[in-house]
Amino acid sequence: MKAVRIHQTGGPEVLRYEDVDLPPPAPDQVRIRHTAIGVNFIDTYHCAGLYPLPLPAILGSEAAGTVEAAGDNVRTLKIGDRVAYCMVRGAYAEAANIPAWTAVKLPSNISDEIAAAAMLKGLTARYLLKATYRVKAGETVLLHAAAGGVGLIASQWAKHLGVTVIGTVGSSDKVALAMDNGCAYVLNTRKDDWVKRVREITGGSGVPVVYDSIGKDTFVGSLDCLAVRGLLVLFGNSSGAVPPFEPMILSQKGSLFLTRPTLFHYARDAEEFKETAGDLFAAISSGVVKISIHQRFRLADVRAAHEALLSRATTGATVLLP
Repeated sequence: MKAVRIHQTGGPEVLRYEDVDLPPPAPDQVRIRHTAIGVNFIDTYHCAGLYPLPLPAILGSEAAGTVEAAGDNVRTLKIGDRVAYCMVRGAYAEAANIPAWTAVKLPSNISDEIAAAAMLKGLTARYLLKATYRVKAGETVLLHAAAGGVGLIASQWAKHLGVTVIGTVGSSDKVALAMDNGCAYVLNTRKDDWVKRVREITGGSGVPVVYDSIGKDTFVGSLDCLAVRGLLVLFGNSSGAVPPFEPMILSQKGSLFLTRPTLFHYARDAEEFKETAGDLFAAISSGVVKISIHQRFRLADVRAAHEALLSRATTGATVLLP
């Protein structure tokens, strides 16, 4: 089969589209023939070596497709089932063998492309809003990268839950998109004094939670936007990793809390994973969350997809088509 592998870490130039042998699925695995593959910022972290992988490695963490083969122990899925999965490395390929429990059957009204675009980002939005910090109606929150894949889903979902979302974007042309997807206020981090504006919007008190996927460039400002005993949820670092800091800063800025969550710890087994995915599918099916796929690339053109992502030229979701 064709797959995208890295043999060394670096930028998009190290991505290689090449032939790879795929063995039969193990007893607890299924083989998925991919029809659509999701692209996420974590893929660029793996590519660059920020999150090291054993090399050579096939990148990608989510996809949708059809069950093509099943191991001897698999009872929950059968050949021909439409499924989607995430949290398993190796999605940048025409097919993949994955643990059967990490695949969920797709409702008939959710397309393969929507599922591939929604799984990792949608499940992330779900645990951010409903588990890491359980938002409540009437609250105001700050959401960075509001026009990105997670941001568009999270802002729609939060608005449905009765939350006022202050979103940030990195360019003026993304303001309208963020507003259209649930943000009550949208601030441009490259033009606005966004920390000052958050304080003004909240009457000086700050927000109870900041959802920050940008990292280095926004870290200190995010802390300054928090109310006393507020929580900074640092779930990504598109601008680079946050450098070491003195924990006393959390005390000085209001006895703040900081967490660095990952989806793996919010979908630890089949039961938890299916409950979380079911909540996401229900939100999509009901129209609470609309998935916006704004970029499509052929799998062979993965370098261009990563270049677009790293330049922050993308909005919404990006998918690869085998």
